[in-house]
Amino acid sequence: MSSSGVTAEQAGKYFNEFEEEEYGAPVEERDSDSDSESEFDFDDSDDEVEDPSIFFDEEEVEEEEEMATSSVRMTSTPQKTPRKTPQKTPRRARSRSPLSEAAAETRHGRWNTEKDADTAPVLSRFQPKRTPGPQIDGLAPYSPKELFLLFFSADTVKTICDNTNKFAAKNQARGKKYKWVKINTDEFYKFLGLLIYMSLVQLPSVQDYWKQNHFLSVLTPPKVMSRDRFRTIMWNIHLSNPEEDVKNDEKKGTPGYDKLFRLRPVFDEILNACQAYYHPKRELAVDERMVATKAKTNMTQYMKNKPNKWGLKLFVLAESVSGYTVSFCLYTGKTSPSEHGLSYDVVMSLIQPSYLGTGYHIYMDNFYTSPTLLMDLARAKFGACGTYRESRKGCPKERPNALTKKSERGSIRWIREDPLVFVKWMDTREVSVCSTIHPAFSGETVQRRMKDEEKRWIVKEIPCPTPIMAYNKYMGGVDLSDQLIQYYSAQRKTYCWYKTVFMHLIDIASTNAYILHRDLSATKREQPMSHKDFIVVIASQLCGVDMTGMPKNRATDHTPVPINAEQKANKARRQCRHCLQVDRLRKDTSWKCKRCDVPLCLLLDRNCFEKWHN
Repeated sequence: MSSSGVTAEQAGKYFNEFEEEEYGAPVEERDSDSDSESEFDFDDSDDEVEDPSIFFDEEEVEEEEEMATSSVRMTSTPQKTPRKTPQKTPRRARSRSPLSEAAAETRHGRWNTEKDADTAPVLSRFQPKRTPGPQIDGLAPYSPKELFLLFFSADTVKTICDNTNKFAAKNQARGKKYKWVKINTDEFYKFLGLLIYMSLVQLPSVQDYWKQNHFLSVLTPPKVMSRDRFRTIMWNIHLSNPEEDVKNDEKKGTPGYDKLFRLRPVFDEILNACQAYYHPKRELAVDERMVATKAKTNMTQYMKNKPNKWGLKLFVLAESVSGYTVSFCLYTGKTSPSEHGLSYDVVMSLIQPSYLGTGYHIYMDNFYTSPTLLMDLARAKFGACGTYRESRKGCPKERPNALTKKSERGSIRWIREDPLVFVKWMDTREVSVCSTIHPAFSGETVQRRMKDEEKRWIVKEIPCPTPIMAYNKYMGGVDLSDQLIQYYSAQRKTYCWYKTVFMHLIDIASTNAYILHRDLSATKREQPMSHKDFIVVIASQLCGVDMTGMPKNRATDHTPVPINAEQKANKARRQCRHCLQVDRLRKDTSWKCKRCDVPLCLLLDRNCFEKWHN
């Protein structure tokens, strides 16, 4: 050591005096728990700013100075400090250092409690595109059948009939051995009526509905159509054009291939009808729905927490109060989602500001909720609330004053980041919710059964966060819709996936029609029908059977009567409809059918009356 140099003892003394003068206490007293063995050492010559708090909090700056002090003490001379070792000198601006990660975790502060006041964010004004409720004449008398036909219009059914006839002809060309007569719109409505009837009267198999002189015999189906006719319609029902199916199948493996092509015509029509004839109120819920099937397709999913574990998964947007199905989309398997992921894309596709308007409140579970989604919805003037997973990017983690397993039941923690508030609540387990709608806590309480100090069960009021109260109230929209559908479901066992979805569309149509009926009855201040009675009337009207179980168009009503009983037979004559349309002949007759009001010949050698009705 040079005689003109400074000894290590003198350097330490001078440094401590400087620290006392600058900070008021030596380093050892300020931070006795600091890690003097840290491998990180920062070179002051690399600083480009004077205030280190731009990159670090105050605690981090103190830790950095402590590490620098420790380095000085470990050296014998100032000339041989470890600062000159490049391997241990990471630059301060390095973004992924452990110190920077720790700073990011604590930058927004500690968890607040229920005793800390919070204010709700400013909400966007509720501005729906249309007046919420049914979008039809509220004073007009709509029968259950007419409400159902809003979703299955004559044009939609005609498309189904045309495609079904083409598919049946294609099957017969392949060698199928069954009789096929072209189906028309009226007969298809009867077929739908029988499907709905079978949801009310459930028997083990389809054949049981046509059994005669049997304990399980029922009267209605044989009066509507024969068993073989019902089965052949079920076998051949086809929603898309078979010729176009072939062209679509040729595109398999390319971006132009549509997995839902065989379902697309009816799927889009029902979806458009759901949005056209009803506008939802402010609270909406997003959730999954499973349509039970074990059809062998790459779209079949398994969800262990659902009642129907195997099936096709639909993402559904439903009104929280009524359960009306507003929008839905079918999951077709893994694709290439956007940078935000599948759950983000699903919610954004279901929420359509051009149709809904703005100011709606969307409730969702932890599969969908993320800070990115909620902030983007807030920018689109939609409020959102949902449970979240702590592993999601942007959610607070490892903050001071967090809940622990020993926290008292009813304890609340919250952190607000601009319009987004993260709330944790200890019930039987920890519940995590985030929201852009509510304040963290507004004084609400819930009742819970708990043990007192003497180990006796008592009912106690405990605080509950405002977002959790709202979530429990409004999240069940899709579950309510599922419940209404399952009461009277038209599902029949089939291994053809698009037939399964088609029967689910029938369920959506009948359930939404019933919700329309309830709202219309409330508008007219009338007592609505029960759900069961409404479905019964739909089935009877579609089948053409009155409530006594007898066909409305009875054979006894088709009786020949004079065209004009007041005039003579040779004067009151009209052209026979059968001769004109079938035989291309002009024949006059004085007789007509009482029920059909069609003039028909009734002679010994020309009985057009019988031929017409056969």
